[in-house]
Amino acid sequence: MGILIDKDTRVLVQGITGRVGSVQTRWMLYYGTKVVAGVTPGKGGQEVCGLPVYDRVREAVEREGANASVIFVPAPFAKEAALEAMEAGLKLVVVITEHVPLHDSFQLRRRAQQSGCILVGPNCPGLLRPGVGKLGIMPGNLFTPGPVGLVGRSATLSYEVAGQLTLAGWGQSTAVGVGGDATTGLRLSEVLPLFEADPETRAVVMVGEIGGTAEEEAAAVIEEMSKPVIAFIAGRTAPAGRKLGHAGAMVRGSQGTAQSKIDALRSAGALVADSPAAIPGLVQRRLG
Repeated sequence: MGILIDKDTRVLVQGITGRVGSVQTRWMLYYGTKVVAGVTPGKGGQEVCGLPVYDRVREAVEREGANASVIFVPAPFAKEAALEAMEAGLKLVVVITEHVPLHDSFQLRRRAQQSGCILVGPNCPGLLRPGVGKLGIMPGNLFTPGPVGLVGRSATLSYEVAGQLTLAGWGQSTAVGVGGDATTGLRLSEVLPLFEADPETRAVVMVGEIGGTAEEEAAAVIEEMSKPVIAFIAGRTAPAGRKLGHAGAMVRGSQGTAQSKIDALRSAGALVADSPAAIPGLVQRRLG
C-alpha cells in the first residue's frame, strides 16, 4: 500500500510557471505522477508541460479533481499558497520552498492541524512512492519498490541511503523527506506510525541529524512499534560550539547532539548505523 500517495492522488503544482516549478513538473510527469494542473495567480489560461494553468487552487480542484498540492512558490508567498490549498480542501500539501520564515511555518503547521491536512515541509524534498509517483524533487532513479519505509530530515542523505538500499536489493515502500527546518509540518514522530500501520512496510529507516529534538521524540514512538527501525544520525564529528548552516541544526548544551540522539534511539530498540553504507546490512539483520 505505501503511505500518503497512491494511484488516485491527483496533483496540482503551485508555482508551475516558474523555472523550478516547470522543470520539476516535467520530472514528476516523467516519473508517472498524476499531475493534473498548475496554479499561478495571473497566469490562468496558459499551459505548462501540456497541463492547464489556473489562477486559483479552488478552480483546479473543481475542474481537474486535484486532491494534493506541491508548492514551488518563492518564500515570501509560500505561506499564502499553502493556506489557499488548505482552504480549498486539499488534505495533502507539500511545500518544497526553502527560506520560509519560522513564524510562517508555525502558522502553517497550526492551520494544517486545524483543517486535517497533512503538511510536508517547508524546505523539504517531498515524498516518493516507487513505481507510483512523487511530489517534489527526489531523484526517482535511486528508488525501487520494496518493503523498507524511508523517512529523513536531510534530503541529500536520504537520497544516499535510498541508493544504498536499492543497490543492496532492499526496495522502498515510500520515502518521505520532512525537511530540516526548526519547525516543519509532518515530523519524524508522525511519519513512523503511518509506516507502522502500512502492511507493505516491513522495516523503517530513519535518517536524522544533529540539532533539535525530533529524533528523541521519534524514539518515544519507536518504543511502541512492532516493526524494526534502523537509524542514522549525521553530524557526529561536528565541532562543538560552532554555528551550523542547516536551519534545524541547533545544538544547546547536551541537547540536540548526535550522541544524545543515538542514546535515545538505542534505548528505544532501534539499530543505529555508523554510516549510510552500513544501513542495508542492518536491514538484512532485522528482516533476514
